[in-house]
Amino acid sequence: MNYIDSIYGEVEIEEPVLLDLMSTQAMQRLRGVLQHGITALIGITQPVTRLDHSVGVMLLVRRLHTRASTSWHSAQHARDPLAEQIAALLHDVSHTAFSHVIDYVVDGHESQSYHEEWKESHLSASDVPALLARHGYDWRDFLHEEDYPLLEQPAPRLCADRLDYFLRDSRDLGLSTDEEVQRALDHLIVHDGRIGVADVGVARWLADTFIAADKASWANFREVGLYEVTARAIKAALHLGAITEDDFWGTDEQLWRKLHSSDDASLRQQLALISPATRFEWDEINPAFRVSTKLRTIDPDVLINDRFLPLSTLDADFARYRADYVSRNSGKWPMRVISPLS
Repeated sequence: MNYIDSIYGEVEIEEPVLLDLMSTQAMQRLRGVLQHGITALIGITQPVTRLDHSVGVMLLVRRLHTRASTSWHSAQHARDPLAEQIAALLHDVSHTAFSHVIDYVVDGHESQSYHEEWKESHLSASDVPALLARHGYDWRDFLHEEDYPLLEQPAPRLCADRLDYFLRDSRDLGLSTDEEVQRALDHLIVHDGRIGVADVGVARWLADTFIAADKASWANFREVGLYEVTARAIKAALHLGAITEDDFWGTDEQLWRKLHSSDDASLRQQLALISPATRFEWDEINPAFRVSTKLRTIDPDVLINDRFLPLSTLDADFARYRADYVSRNSGKWPMRVISPLS
């Protein structure tokens, strides 16, 4: 397959296991699951799918393995490049409809890990285990992303998952150009099995632009408000029996249609708030709700004298900026909701 990706360009994928995995029902469902959940569904953010991102992470892992040192590939702890690509492709397979909105439904605003908690159960019931077995793999080997060091690292380190969604969103949000994205990709390196950057200036661009994306979208006040009102509508629909938790495992459009098929007046009133016209204001005195969210930042490793050093140890100004951003935005935000009908 000649796969054309908006970030990595045209890439030939010829490995049978990857091609077969991309065709499974489990992976194809992700065509109907948007990265940004409800804000993409109602047209506020760009409609990047979980499949777009999953294939992108796989392609980035593939690209990075070609840059890894021979000594790392021969080390016992190093993962097989194809196995890590399989893990990358599958890493988001258990994301629900509306993506991280469901974390708000289950009060997991800050961890946003619902899809990880259900990964084993979801995968075991899918068509993936049998497919992997035909290719000589045990599906359980791909349950834990942290076993694959290029795919996943604890925040605030760089990893392929974090980099791929950032690069896509930074461009869609108007925070980066194609040239800046390619420059960042060109300066990524792999050292001792981890991703870093070969240039301090590029590391600072990555770190600053990542925080800008968090402000503009991932932890944006308006988008967090829309996630919360959507979660409250879903909770109401569950209580009424209009939907069940099984509906989480379909697509965005399927869940959206089922929510709107209810005749309950109170639920329809809540659903009306899920609109680009709804506004949110900071209100300490009389908030409709108080809600926290996951704050996302990175602290890229930079290769200095054959060892990685976090950018924050090399750039005191960035260290202060990042600490201030996290401090100012932590905690619960008091939100007043202004209905588009008011």
